[in-house]
Amino acid sequence: MNAETAPEPLDSPQPRPQSLLLAFFGNHVLEQGPLGVYSGSIIAVLGRAGVGEQAVRSTLTRMVNRDLLRRQRQGRKMYFGLTPLAAQILHDGRRRIWETGAVNDDWDGSWTLLGFSLPESWQRQRHDLRSQLGWSGFGPLYSGLWIAPGRVDVSAVVAELGLSAHVKIFHALADEATDIDVMIRDTWDLESIAARYEDFRARWEAWRPGPDDDAVVTRLRLVSEWLDIIRTDPRLPARHLPADWPARAAEATFQRVAADTEAPARRTAVDLLDTTPL
Repeated sequence: MNAETAPEPLDSPQPRPQSLLLAFFGNHVLEQGPLGVYSGSIIAVLGRAGVGEQAVRSTLTRMVNRDLLRRQRQGRKMYFGLTPLAAQILHDGRRRIWETGAVNDDWDGSWTLLGFSLPESWQRQRHDLRSQLGWSGFGPLYSGLWIAPGRVDVSAVVAELGLSAHVKIFHALADEATDIDVMIRDTWDLESIAARYEDFRARWEAWRPGPDDDAVVTRLRLVSEWLDIIRTDPRLPARHLPADWPARAAEATFQRVAADTEAPARRTAVDLLDTTPL
């Protein structure tokens, strides 16, 4: 089956090649130990998802340069495997999917607050810090004070940016005078977060396995899209979100499609992939 005939959800966006590659290694390599996959196998699998050979090769090179993949030559073949950094990223993604989940029903009432003061000329450092805080679930309570639900450890992120001396981190409870519902609405763009969940569910809800379905491609797209959504969701406490918050229904749809594609994708991958121990 080729990319043109593979069934997919209506108006499904094309994930970035790197997102598909990370989903590929997370699905088929992460739990197999230090395993390398032949570049030709990777090109073949992503080709089924509509990614051209040159785009795959360029993405593999960039990921090696970013310490996300390592390569090993055997004869005339080049094999690619995960670095410790990439394995850590994928294990974190797996925890978010299968353990943490998209809905925060068990919030303990605590908050992590991070305050920073950077020189005016440090525009790049300020941008990098804000970007990393957003990925870590923080929102801007005020310009130099960011907040995230629960106990969030961002000390390593701050240290990696070289900003430890300019950042203060606290863990605290809100006073009764604080209206948490209002604070959440003022700090995070709830409409945009909800819209992403609603869009995901609308596109995947009607999917059902069929005789011509390419389970490998479907699962790659599914996991890539879902991770992209939940990694930008701060997991705000469910008790302070609208009653019809769409994350729960979207997660149920994700889990159904993931369950339906897991076994057939694994069987197909065994036939498709040329692997070697690293």
